[in-house]
Amino acid sequence: MIHPHIADALKVPDLVRLTDGLVLLRFESMKIYSALAAVRRLLDRGTVRPGQTLIDSSSGIYAYALALACHRYGMRCHIVASTTVDTTTRAQLEILGATVEQVAPSQNLGLDQELRVRRVKEILAERPDCHWMRQYHDDVHYLGYHEVADRITAAFPGRPLTVVGGVGSGASTGGVVERLRATDPSVRLVGVQPFGSVTFGSQDHHDPEAIIAGIGSSIVFDNVRHHLYDAVHWLDFTHAMSGTVALLREHAVFAGLSTGAGYLAATYEARGHPDRLHLVIGADTGHRYVDRVFARHAEALDPAALKPVEVAAPEEMTMPWSRMAWQRAACPARWKERAA
Repeated sequence: MIHPHIADALKVPDLVRLTDGLVLLRFESMKIYSALAAVRRLLDRGTVRPGQTLIDSSSGIYAYALALACHRYGMRCHIVASTTVDTTTRAQLEILGATVEQVAPSQNLGLDQELRVRRVKEILAERPDCHWMRQYHDDVHYLGYHEVADRITAAFPGRPLTVVGGVGSGASTGGVVERLRATDPSVRLVGVQPFGSVTFGSQDHHDPEAIIAGIGSSIVFDNVRHHLYDAVHWLDFTHAMSGTVALLREHAVFAGLSTGAGYLAATYEARGHPDRLHLVIGADTGHRYVDRVFARHAEALDPAALKPVEVAAPEEMTMPWSRMAWQRAACPARWKERAA
């Protein structure tokens, strides 16, 4: 197949068997699916017009995906970037035609995201012709992952399946599993979260090491549909790093920090459910984590010696790794009230 644009080639993931019960869905950059489908739908609806500026905030992979989608469809792009966006990514964004501004450095997830969203709103007030993509809130970002789900169904017909992935905006895990459950309601979904995220109630726990970009949030994301999740894992930076290093050491897969966290969680889940195939979503490659993760590989813990504390409620969680059977419960009303 000859692709009409590089984005159409880059979006397609590879399926890599890690063990008999564990498969990696490896993306070059996962959110390309989401951004391409969202921009195309917005153009088809007439919500945006060719040449208009699309704006959003991002910790990295959505920025790259949106820049590619704008290049593909003849749109302008403006990114309010997290401090986690590295020099390599920023250079690519700028060459692709995106304008980029980066918020001031911060040491916690909350301040980083709050600064980014605040700046987006300031720009929209100054430039009302821009369209805010709202990757965290507009369910148009679910659309692209339906195609991913159809590839999974074709690859593993009739196999009991558990999907494991970073929660983040909710669109990737949510979009894939909603589509899979349309034909197989037994598909399980396991979400991975960092400590410090409000999404599943870990905001009172501070991980001093680092932000695990892209899988947690300091603000409520409307695209997270809590009722889709069967279980949730909360991991600190050291455990996520250990999973990431182990994935490279044991399987030669060079992937990002959220993938390592998912790999560690999926390995644990697979031990408890050996009858199921566990599919780990690998959102991106490891290039932007070289200094912060891979250069510190000597500090990584032995994954075989690690296991989570099982908790019955978010209030019981403890660092460095906790797991809860979420059982497809809705978002607690008190969390919504607190956010309001």
